[in-house]
Amino acid sequence: MSGLLAPAAWIFRAGVACRSAAYRRQWLSARHLRQPVVSVGNLSVGGTGKTPFVEYLAKLLVARGRKPAILTRGYRRKRSADLVVIESASRRSPDPRVVGDEPALLARRLPCVPIVVSADRYRAGRVAEERFEVDTHILDDGFQHLGLARTLDIVLLDATEDYDAGLLPVGRLREPLSALARAQVVILTRTKASAGGLGDPAERLEPQAERIQTLATHWAPNARLFRAVTESAGAWTVPDDVNPNGGAIHELPLQACFAFCGVGNPQAFFRDLQGWGVHLAGQRVFPDHHRYSPKDLADLEKAARASGAAAILTTEKDAMNLLGIEPGGLPILACPMNMRLAEEEAFEEALFSILGGVALKAS
Repeated sequence: MSGLLAPAAWIFRAGVACRSAAYRRQWLSARHLRQPVVSVGNLSVGGTGKTPFVEYLAKLLVARGRKPAILTRGYRRKRSADLVVIESASRRSPDPRVVGDEPALLARRLPCVPIVVSADRYRAGRVAEERFEVDTHILDDGFQHLGLARTLDIVLLDATEDYDAGLLPVGRLREPLSALARAQVVILTRTKASAGGLGDPAERLEPQAERIQTLATHWAPNARLFRAVTESAGAWTVPDDVNPNGGAIHELPLQACFAFCGVGNPQAFFRDLQGWGVHLAGQRVFPDHHRYSPKDLADLEKAARASGAAAILTTEKDAMNLLGIEPGGLPILACPMNMRLAEEEAFEEALFSILGGVALKAS
């Protein structure tokens, strides 16, 4: 199959190269917002931990007295409006069908941070500046959004990803690895999949993580490199009888569970669960951003019961696409995750130095 798709991959590569060259040679111009823009993105189609990192970054900015806004596209949302503003509120629950599943999740996890949803991120940023007097923009999934100038490009690389598979549609890459040269910061995620996390920053990386680190230093020699792990933050019950902001968070069940998801890299979610000590009796994959139907849930419960599972687990993003659908007898639990950086102080220093106007230098 990959051989049949090779011509399409070459066409895709040519299109990406032409677009990048057009901005590099200023045939196309990037528009500038008044406030600094921190882009968080990746090279692959998803599953690197981008949403937990956006949450981590927003909380860090707020803790340091800044007023960030998140600019996001809201992929696969209903186009009832070209632009949707999610204002700050202590307990906000925007409809994922209107704003998109990832913005809906971020709105719940970050109640004090305004979020503007639009394909036109420049327009979204202007609205954020005028309505909320923000002083920093977080450009969600922004590495390929070259039409908006950014102060800092942060790229996430999943240490368990196969970056040798190539560009879409053969592999999962949106751009070739050479595009990493645009990044000032590279975050290696999932550098150690275990219940204990990364621990000592000097700890030796797993072999696959070492290989991805070598790729990053080769293609982005001037970028600062940091390492991160995704850690379990417990579980909450679906449907939305528990609000992730203020409701009870249960311990993640470790007995036999059935897992499902519709994310960019589903195997990463299953590996995370196993790394956190969950015994998986079965698993099922859906397309990214899948909107679940009652039949989907009935089929999942049937498969889960057949596997002997005591509960059904999914991602928080998938839970956004389950709200409003009543589950059957087995509990369905959403599994929030947190991002933790090994070199957190060094990352903060690098981030705030560039936001303060000081050039970011590679270490």
